[in-house]
Amino acid sequence: MLKRSLSAAAIALAGPAAAAADCGDVSITEMSFSSAIITTEIASFLMEQGYGCTVTRVPSDTIPALASLAENNEPDIVTELWVNSAGNAYDKLKADGVISDLTQVLDPGGIEAWWIPTYLAEEHPELTTIQGILDNPELVGNRFNNCPTGGWVCGTINRNIARAYGLEEAGIEVFDHGGGETLAASLAAAYDKNEPWFGYYWEPTAIMGRYDMTMVDIGGVDIDAHEANLDPDVTDPRPSAYPPSLVYTVATTDFTERAPEISALMSHISFGTDEMSTLLAWKGENKASSEETAVHWLMNNKATWGDWLSDEARTRLSKLLED
Repeated sequence: MLKRSLSAAAIALAGPAAAAADCGDVSITEMSFSSAIITTEIASFLMEQGYGCTVTRVPSDTIPALASLAENNEPDIVTELWVNSAGNAYDKLKADGVISDLTQVLDPGGIEAWWIPTYLAEEHPELTTIQGILDNPELVGNRFNNCPTGGWVCGTINRNIARAYGLEEAGIEVFDHGGGETLAASLAAAYDKNEPWFGYYWEPTAIMGRYDMTMVDIGGVDIDAHEANLDPDVTDPRPSAYPPSLVYTVATTDFTERAPEISALMSHISFGTDEMSTLLAWKGENKASSEETAVHWLMNNKATWGDWLSDEARTRLSKLLED
């Protein structure tokens, strides 16, 4: 019933308003992060129905998106760029004038860290520090659950932190998951069985909102060490916690000059980190699709996104904005 009502709402939202305007073609990333997918859904709807854009979604992730921007100056918009994971490529693209930051799409940003379940921390408080884990590897199952392979910079960073602390020498396997789904599944399976789990995860995510997790103290932030750990071949990795993660929506400078009205719209599309985690948890609990989740948010936050629109776009979507 829920899915049917949301699908009906989605059909109601997708009216003929777009025919009244034509902003041209817009390419936008459809990244693998659930939060980024929902942001893309919301942004695409507003561009299509409010501004008459023809939106093309480009499957991508951080590193492929940056490479495409450097080589091809596309896509026009990257919805969720985690600056800490982007390495020097992001800085170079900005310095060269290829891209511009439009907004901090997650406020105050993303959180990346190493975690254990809180039930494990309560039973063994020593495991809340990396030294405690190194001294008791069996209590965390002798495994560190690492990021997926293939374009996830966190996998490289984590391996270098693990090398700096000697995880493998202490008897802890650094296990690279094949995808984000298997990393999440490993955490959920362990939690549901009250078993040990130790690994990397980030917020906002539904699973972090669903399960009570405790951050492991792996030391303070050392910016120089963190930046060096972006290199998979760094010879002398040093430990560093993840710095606070700024998460931006960026666009090519060409696009901001070509489509200032759409760039202005995208500069307003921002969500609180807690708000996004709550939305992702709703999605999982209701077995909703990303499109249905976006519709749920749009239907319940009219005042918020109504203020994002230009006067013309607000007029086109006026029926939807009515209570």
